[in-house]
Amino acid sequence: MPELLEITMIITFGACWPINVMQSYKARCTKGKSLAFLILVLFGYMAGITSKLVNPVFMSQIGQKWYVLFFYVLNFVMVFADLCLFFRNKKLEKIEHPAE
Repeated sequence: MPELLEITMIITFGACWPINVMQSYKARCTKGKSLAFLILVLFGYMAGITSKLVNPVFMSQIGQKWYVLFFYVLNFVMVFADLCLFFRNKKLEKIEHPAE
């Protein structure tokens, strides 16, 4: 049961990231974004991934439970993409509004 709840949490959080990435891509600005938040979330996903990799019980069952690690990595990639878009958008803002 705890594993099912963890997977539910990861999937529901993960469902939000593609939407967030598309909004960042279309908005072309950093308004409403927090660099600290993105870095903190990345750190959290990295801690989750690391916790799985150093857990001998999980690693002994990786053949049956690979999907848990997959969703952690997928979410990490999505947040990293949003972080990259943050820096792209910051650069675009400087080009479009150099005096600000």
